[in-house]
Amino acid sequence: MSSQDSSLAPEYLTYPWRRHGYDHDRYAWSMLADRAPVQWPQGRTLAVWINVSLQFYPLNQRGVPFKVPNGMTMPYPDLRHYSLRDYGNRVGIYRLLQAFERFGVRPTWAINAQLAEQTPYLLERLKAFGGEFLCHGWNMDHLHTGGQDRDEEAEIVRRSVATLRALTGQPVRGWLSPAKHQSWNTPDLLAENGIEYCADWVNDELPYPFATEHGPLMMMPLTTEIEDQFVMAQNLHSEDSWVEQVKDAFDFLVEESRREGGRLLALNLHPWLVGQPHRIGCLEEVLAHVTGHEAVWQAPAGEILDAFRASRQEAR
Repeated sequence: MSSQDSSLAPEYLTYPWRRHGYDHDRYAWSMLADRAPVQWPQGRTLAVWINVSLQFYPLNQRGVPFKVPNGMTMPYPDLRHYSLRDYGNRVGIYRLLQAFERFGVRPTWAINAQLAEQTPYLLERLKAFGGEFLCHGWNMDHLHTGGQDRDEEAEIVRRSVATLRALTGQPVRGWLSPAKHQSWNTPDLLAENGIEYCADWVNDELPYPFATEHGPLMMMPLTTEIEDQFVMAQNLHSEDSWVEQVKDAFDFLVEESRREGGRLLALNLHPWLVGQPHRIGCLEEVLAHVTGHEAVWQAPAGEILDAFRASRQEAR
């Protein structure tokens, strides 16, 4: 081989993002095991976030640019799937409320703004129960995706956040995108609208800062791996298997938190699924195992974020 064949021009190996870590400036490379230990209130080692996703699926779903998971699947009008999702907001949610009251759960309500607007009775029951409201977008057919016009997405974010703030009387500090799907602009638009944390990114088990055009946004990872719809509706595991997986995750995190510092267990629930008569007992079994443990501090997402920030300030 000639020297001409074996050599490369210097610019071939020049890459502006060549460095330790990631090839972007959105968030820093950080191994969980290398971070300073987190201290949760009351000397507890495991924070538990119980998130309830309250969703509205339009009957005549556009499915643009993709059909959202758990959405309509049959030709219009898909009454079977539409009414099953509606069941969660009419029936299943009240079984969750009873279970939460029994086990002293302080929930986070991730609700579509359109659902909050269209079901004032449901909203008033949730407000009376207590807990934090998190904006779950407009509805499950208004997705945030790459290639979407920025102005169009900006209007959806603004309308969703403003509507939920007006209806709940809460600051609405958090966001969960429908289908956990974003465009590249979504984090910037959230920060622009005063959102402090986002639950879409699941690449960690503790909060972490995420850079935007309007200052830092905190990511609060809402794990997909043990959420009810992922395990039972997508992976098609049994109800008993779901209970076992949540218990296993909890037991492991309790022991790890005792050795290495505070950890976070985030459990996402859907009333149309676990609010069914044949599944509510499984949820009660999970809550009995998770709540009341000496290592557990159970709180809404915003309080967990505040405690995390306070712990980081103390560690400096």
